[in-house]
Amino acid sequence: MSTQQVIICKHLQTDLEQSMARCPHDKLFVLTDCHTHQYCLPLLRLPEDTTVIQIGAEDIHKNLETLAYVWNELSSRGGTRHSLLINLGGGMVTDLGGFAAATFKRGIHMINIPTTLLAMVDASVGGKTGINFNGLKNEIGAFAPADSVLLDCEFLKTLDHPNILSGYAEMLKHGLISTDAHWNELIGFDLDDINYKQLQELVGQSVQIKENIVLQDPREKGIRKALNFGHTIGHAFESYALEKQQPVLHGYAVAWGMVCELYYSHLRLGFPKEKLRTTVHFIKENYGALMFGCKDYDHLYEFMLHDKKNSSSQEVNFTLLRDVGQIEINQIATKEEVFELLDFYSETMQ
Repeated sequence: MSTQQVIICKHLQTDLEQSMARCPHDKLFVLTDCHTHQYCLPLLRLPEDTTVIQIGAEDIHKNLETLAYVWNELSSRGGTRHSLLINLGGGMVTDLGGFAAATFKRGIHMINIPTTLLAMVDASVGGKTGINFNGLKNEIGAFAPADSVLLDCEFLKTLDHPNILSGYAEMLKHGLISTDAHWNELIGFDLDDINYKQLQELVGQSVQIKENIVLQDPREKGIRKALNFGHTIGHAFESYALEKQQPVLHGYAVAWGMVCELYYSHLRLGFPKEKLRTTVHFIKENYGALMFGCKDYDHLYEFMLHDKKNSSSQEVNFTLLRDVGQIEINQIATKEEVFELLDFYSETMQ
C-alpha cells in the first residue's frame, strides 16, 4: 500500500495547488456534504471546470445508496481513471469518498481535506475507507490512502463543541497508546476555552502517532491494532444508538468504549488504577454517557461479535494496555467478561 503525504497547512491554497500538481489529472471532482459545500468550499479557489458532487451530511448517509450516487456522478460527468477527486469534509466524506475513488475505474487519485477534528486525526489519515452496511459500522471498505491529506485547523473554528469533543476522543486514544507526557498534555488541555494554536500542535503530534503506527503495519496484521483501542465496545455503542435512531458522534462512542476497555486493561493487565480513574473522570465530565440497561447486554455483545478485528465469529478481540504506551493486542474476552465491563460502565458512568 502506498504512503500518503500529510501536510500541516500554513497556507491552504498553496498547499492544495502543490498537491494537485503532484496528481496530473484530466478532470477534477470535489466531494462535499451539504454543510461543507456551504461553509468550506468557498474557501478554496478551484478551476472553473471543477465538478462538485454534493451529498447529505452525517453518518446516516454513509451507505451504499450514497456511494452509488457518487459513482454515477463520476461516471456520467466524464470521470476517467486519470481523474482526481478531492474529499472536502468530515470522516463520513473522506471514508465514503475514499472508497468511491478506490473503486471507480479500479482506482483514481484523491486528496483529503478534512474539515472536522475527528477526520483530521483519524478518518482521513491511514488509508482506511468504507461505508456502513447492514446496520454495521464500516462493514464494506478498502485500504486506499489518499495521495495527500491537508490539515488546516482554521476549519475547526467553525465546528460546534460536540464535534470538537468527538475528534478529541481519538486524540486521547493516541495519547493513551503513546506516552505519559502526551497523555498528560491531553488530559490537561482546556476544552472549554480552546487555544487553537496549541490545538494545532496537538493535532500534529496525534497524526504523527497514527502515521508511525500505520507505516509499521499498513494492513492491520499486528501493531496497527493499537489504533482500535476503545473501538470494539465503542463501535457496538455506536451501532446500538444508530439502531435506536438516536445516533451519537463517533468520538463519543469511542470515549465510552475506552472507559470499558481501560477497566478491562486494569483487570487483566494491571493498568494503573489512578490513571484509570483520571481518564474515566475526564470522559464522564466531557462526554456524558450512553444510556442502556442489562436487557441490552446481549444485543451489544452481538454487535461486538460482528467486529472486523475478531479472528472468529464466536469471540471478541480487544486491544488492551498494561500502562500508557504499553500495548497488548489480540486479547480475547469471554461473554461473561464483556458483561462485567458493561456493569462497570453502568455503575460508573450512568
